Amino acid sequence: MDTRPKVSSLLSRMANYTNLTQGAKEHEEAENISEGKKKPTKTMLTAISMSAIATNGVVPAGGSYFMISRALGPEFGGAVGLCFYLGTTFAAAMYILGAIEIFLVYIVPRAAIFRSDDALKESAAMLNNMRVYGTAFLVLLVLVVFIGVRYVNKFASLFLACVIVSILAIYAGAIKSSFAPPHFPVCMLGNRTLSSRHIDICSKTKEIGNMTVPSKLWGFFCNSSQFFNATCDEYFVHNNVTSIQGIPGLASGVITENLWSNYLPKGEIIEKPSTKSSDVLGSLSHEYVLVDITASFTLLVGIFFPSVTGIMAGSNRSGDLKDAQKSIPIGTILAILTTSFVYLSNVVLFGACIEGVVLRDKFGDAVKGNLVVGTLSWPSPWVIVIGSFFSTCGAGLQSLTGAPRLLQAIAKDNIIPFLRVFGHSKANGEPTWALLLTAAIAELGILIASLDLVAPILSMFFLMCYLFVNLACALQTLLRTPNWRPRFRYYHWALSFMGMSICLALMFISSWYYAIVAMVIAGMIYKYIEYQGAEKEWGDGIRGLSLSAARFALLRLEEGPPHTKNWRPQLLVLLKLDEDLHVKHPRLLTFASQLKAGKGLTIVGSVIVGNFLENYGEALAAEQTIKHLMEGEKVKGFCQLVVAAKLREGISHLIQSCGLGGMKHNTVVMGWPNGWRQSEDARAWKTFIGTVRVTTAAHLALLVAKNISFFPSNLEQFSEGNIDVWWIVHDGGMLMLLPFLLKQHKVWRKCSIRIFTVAQLEDNSIQMKKDLATFLYHLRIEAEVEVVEMHDSDISAYTYERTLMMEQRSQMLRQMRLSKTERDREAQLVKDRNSMLRLTSIGSDEDEETETYQEKVHMTWTKDKYMASRGQKAKSMEGFQELLNMRPDQSNVRRMHTAVKLNEVIVNKSHEAKLVLLNMPGPPRNPEGDENYMEFLEVLTEGLERVLLVRGGGSEVITIYS
Repeated sequence: MDTRPKVSSLLSRMANYTNLTQGAKEHEEAENISEGKKKPTKTMLTAISMSAIATNGVVPAGGSYFMISRALGPEFGGAVGLCFYLGTTFAAAMYILGAIEIFLVYIVPRAAIFRSDDALKESAAMLNNMRVYGTAFLVLLVLVVFIGVRYVNKFASLFLACVIVSILAIYAGAIKSSFAPPHFPVCMLGNRTLSSRHIDICSKTKEIGNMTVPSKLWGFFCNSSQFFNATCDEYFVHNNVTSIQGIPGLASGVITENLWSNYLPKGEIIEKPSTKSSDVLGSLSHEYVLVDITASFTLLVGIFFPSVTGIMAGSNRSGDLKDAQKSIPIGTILAILTTSFVYLSNVVLFGACIEGVVLRDKFGDAVKGNLVVGTLSWPSPWVIVIGSFFSTCGAGLQSLTGAPRLLQAIAKDNIIPFLRVFGHSKANGEPTWALLLTAAIAELGILIASLDLVAPILSMFFLMCYLFVNLACALQTLLRTPNWRPRFRYYHWALSFMGMSICLALMFISSWYYAIVAMVIAGMIYKYIEYQGAEKEWGDGIRGLSLSAARFALLRLEEGPPHTKNWRPQLLVLLKLDEDLHVKHPRLLTFASQLKAGKGLTIVGSVIVGNFLENYGEALAAEQTIKHLMEGEKVKGFCQLVVAAKLREGISHLIQSCGLGGMKHNTVVMGWPNGWRQSEDARAWKTFIGTVRVTTAAHLALLVAKNISFFPSNLEQFSEGNIDVWWIVHDGGMLMLLPFLLKQHKVWRKCSIRIFTVAQLEDNSIQMKKDLATFLYHLRIEAEVEVVEMHDSDISAYTYERTLMMEQRSQMLRQMRLSKTERDREAQLVKDRNSMLRLTSIGSDEDEETETYQEKVHMTWTKDKYMASRGQKAKSMEGFQELLNMRPDQSNVRRMHTAVKLNEVIVNKSHEAKLVLLNMPGPPRNPEGDENYMEFLEVLTEGLERVLLVRGGGSEVITIYS
């Protein structure tokens, strides 16, 4: 039954899609509540990139995390998203601490619990007050968020109103200052700014009654309170004390002094350049207002940046928005435009209304700690105080609302397993567990109380998030993926790259070491997610980039064959499956992993005999089995299953078609058909020889592992031993290269390489050894060299006997296969003599090879035919008797003699070797000699525990040149 949905039902579900979680009907139109309080970026580039991503499909909960993860993959999304979550959470702590500082310093100073008359302990007491009040205030805000987002929205409206009133009060105060500036005196000594915290009057003397007496300021610069016999500071003597207006007003022209930058080092006295003073130095009294920190552009960027990190406030709550695609671009861009205007206009107004010495006075020492902006505003400084308090409260509330939703989105994607519990929520959609974790982390920031060291890292996390938002937009635009169809049209990949570059530059300009710390943290999260295997297919841009890079590389590789210096074995490992679709020889994969050590191409192929339409499910199951085994053996590569009617055809298809373009295999790895002598079925060894022929025809190298079950696992490590190479004929250098590659793996690393070559009687063994040693030296391969002399000798009786046994066995097997059908039919006749049966000959996988021995048609069996077959059987027995008197073929005798003699030498030298590598001779041209070929190889490798037969592909694979 077709279970696919109808078009009408599909369209209905898509049209009525909502990204609100079930039960979240109480959520109001959150997109309209707080966009005006979000802060701008340095530019609008990140907002443009985010708008493009946000309008390219539905944006559920998760905001920036969702955008980055779906565009760049789970690893990047999880790493950046988690860092952004931590930044948002600690930002909540910073906002709360800012609110408490305003409360204790400007609103209710008497509310301080901890006090100290000692100036040195005063700051410590203030930190304790902030910890106590900050914790209480955090609990209050968490309760508001816990109750529901609609209450957050109601409070946000109140906070927004307070902020707007505060901004309007500043503009009103600036306008009023142009005709009625506020009284805001600043005491100056010459052109130097004096601290007003401990002086009673801005004068050297004061009038008490009819007497002129020294003021407190006199006592700070002179060693006596009397006019006579007093020694005073030279600068104090030569300069007058004056009082200037700290806020001269909009019409004063003070903007000309404040227009250009003038960065001062730490400890420098804050001076008014336009005021004349005597050119004497004097001592640096504590009553001057000093620069508390060395100023620079990068420092000011670092100080200012936390105030513009609200760009993601709306996107973090994308799950609560009715139409995130519409609300995020419009709200974010309008918020940036609005707040950018507010920030820039305030900067201009402050520079045009306030003296530079006051602007530089960070702690307000020159104005008795009064709030300068509050004094400027109209009608009252309390408007600014209350507005600032509620602004920080609102920012903290928004952070505590957005951060849990961000964490919940990460947890629900299940890319970080230990965060899974934080994906649960209440019936109304509130992320309860995520909120509790956010509150705990924020409490850590409050207990620190002073976040001067933590704040730069938070800025790095925000910048990193913005960087990857820009990267995601640029990548999707350049890849031109069919799914990239954003409704927001005002974007360009160049703008995104510019935004990304600015973010990266700001990270290192602000603090290069904090930038490195942030990147290391994000990198650790990335590797953890990658290690846990976040198998998520989101159609991300990184995968698209990989496909584009792979296509480009494959097209480049197609230009020609690789140079000898770049040649490495690209393996096609042929595995055999049993009836249960399990791999018969898994050690072949183990050997492949040891040979490759994670480098180059590895294709693992296998064949399922049958019909593709009927065996497709089996093929998928077998593919999963092989992939699981590859993962266990740490084989990095691809799996290729072929369903074919015949095994040999399937193997031929694999050898011909595996790989793509220039990324194809150049070496075939297979196992030796064990027990082929004892098997009456010729399929195993005929398939083996057929594979050798196909590999040779394709000009591919061939590696045949004999006794593969004795090969070491990846857990075994040889502490000593030899890898022996028997170099009989030159094969392009495969025999030299393979042991070198094996020694790169920990299993074979401690083994030594020994290379043996065979010298005939007419060869100069000493010179051969020198030449081979020189050749290995140029190849940069460390190996022991030995030349083995093989003298011509008479053919032994043992050789004749082995050859005769081989030929007799071949003839007997042919006769046995001839009579197999008759024996089966005779057994069936005994079972039911009076029945007329139709029998089918037992066909093999190699019908084309065995059709001369088997009948391929159904036939009616009669008594006459039975008697005729008995006569044929008697003739066959006579044929067996003749085999006993036959003489072996002389060419077979010579081949057997070579194999026996060479085997004796190899066993004598290499019987204790951990692995023996041999040249593999090619199969005979005449298929009638296939069984003899198998016998020769069997004799050649007798008595050896682990053997790797190697046949080159016809090209050089190693070179002496750099």
